[in-house]
Amino acid sequence: MQRFNRVCLIAFSTFALLLATAAFAAVKPHGLFTDNAVLQQGQKVPVWGAADDGEKVTVKFCGQVVSTVAKGGKWKVWLKPLKAGGPFTMTICGKNCVELKNVLVGEVWICSGQSNMQWNVRSSADAEKVIAQCKDPMVRLITIPRGGKDEPQSDLPVAQTPVSWQECAPETLPEFSAVGYFFGKHLRAALEVPVGLISSNVGGTPAEAWTKRAVLEKEFPEVFTRHAAAIKDFPQTLERYNKAIADLRKAHKEIPQTMKRVPDNPVTSSKRPCGLYNAMIAPILPYAIKGAIWYQGESNSGRAFEYRKLFPAMIKCWRDDWKQGDFPFLFVQLAPFMKIETEPKESGWAELREAQLFTALHVPKTAQAVITDVGEENDVHPKQKDPVGARLALAARAVAYGEKIEFSGPAYASLKVEGNKAVLSFTHLGGGLVAKDGALKGFAIAGADKKFVNAQAEIQGDKIVVCSDKVSKPVAVRYGWANFPVVNLWNKAGLPASPFRTDDWPGVTWPKPAEKK
Repeated sequence: MQRFNRVCLIAFSTFALLLATAAFAAVKPHGLFTDNAVLQQGQKVPVWGAADDGEKVTVKFCGQVVSTVAKGGKWKVWLKPLKAGGPFTMTICGKNCVELKNVLVGEVWICSGQSNMQWNVRSSADAEKVIAQCKDPMVRLITIPRGGKDEPQSDLPVAQTPVSWQECAPETLPEFSAVGYFFGKHLRAALEVPVGLISSNVGGTPAEAWTKRAVLEKEFPEVFTRHAAAIKDFPQTLERYNKAIADLRKAHKEIPQTMKRVPDNPVTSSKRPCGLYNAMIAPILPYAIKGAIWYQGESNSGRAFEYRKLFPAMIKCWRDDWKQGDFPFLFVQLAPFMKIETEPKESGWAELREAQLFTALHVPKTAQAVITDVGEENDVHPKQKDPVGARLALAARAVAYGEKIEFSGPAYASLKVEGNKAVLSFTHLGGGLVAKDGALKGFAIAGADKKFVNAQAEIQGDKIVVCSDKVSKPVAVRYGWANFPVVNLWNKAGLPASPFRTDDWPGVTWPKPAEKK
């Protein structure tokens, strides 16, 4: 009997110990703090996570020892500015200890946007060669799980395959953002410090999905009106889609690539307002970064006029929430796409590029990479991603790191009419204006009737003279104003000019006067 009591006592004690252990949650760092991570150099670095209320948490890294007490199940400490280098080990201790190995200090950049930023290395030009030669332990990669949420999240979701930083290698690179990788590769070569790339992007998504609710409700309530209408109309939308597919199959016709995907349910779609901000930006705040690169706009091209305000508002939203001031925000101008037109006409894509250009001109510490030379007529996803990343890296070196280098192609500055000719002046001459591959292409001119015709253009020193025998009194000039601009104005620094127009006449995406905000 006594032996039985002893066995029961031991069993009870063991059970009680297990209960007591379970009652104390292990100290856990936020999901971005893993082995192989990169921390931003030269500025205060937050480290945070979860623990029991009242638990003391101590972080040790690079000779710094910082402690805090968890409140509300959360803790955060700040490391003093760090110098580039590594690898180092970080220890985070409370009732338990977590050790993060192979951590570097260098430059950290967010790589965000829609499908052209998501587009992976494996699917890009020269993929086999790029992947084979990519190994660089000083470049680190992490991809945020994709999906939207109705409310802001505080940590990365629990996935079947845990999210973690990885060294850049043939085994880890193929599915990573190609634009992000090439940007990081060129930046790493220029700066000679570690580079960390956080890929947070989803194909087919508009800018409002990446903007927080409070900003949209205050400045762009119409996005919620449109979303509500899309939810209401979804049953009919799905019915029309199914009928169109059935008709094509009945007629033994091929289903177009654009119709192979069933329409998204607006309730759960990644396109819904603020959904991606909540799920893919909020959870990584306030991880210390140097800046962000962005490739998006295709999904807003039908509302390009709205994008003039929406895009800067999104940038401000991110900057406000990161609380790092006006960190560099660099983006890619839309590539040429769709049918090549031989005559001047209005274009929503041209207006979206103009909205991007205005952002680069008027929002501090922004710049755009112009890629008029890499578009594909029948594919919205150009396979050439290396030039895109390279031009973003040039912009970063100038805007983020203060190098005195040319990072932009020729930029329109002013127009002067001389008789039947329009004389254009430019900034960012980059050593001089160049017509690549023959005579200048892509210019159109109009008089007071606002009817544009193709024009002849000639470089004269640091200016371009534009004319047409069909326009005796020029009023406005446009360059590359098309969905797929065929253009060839560059500077001697090897960078293409942005499409532009000298007029401000209402375009196809402009609201009617009564609708203007």
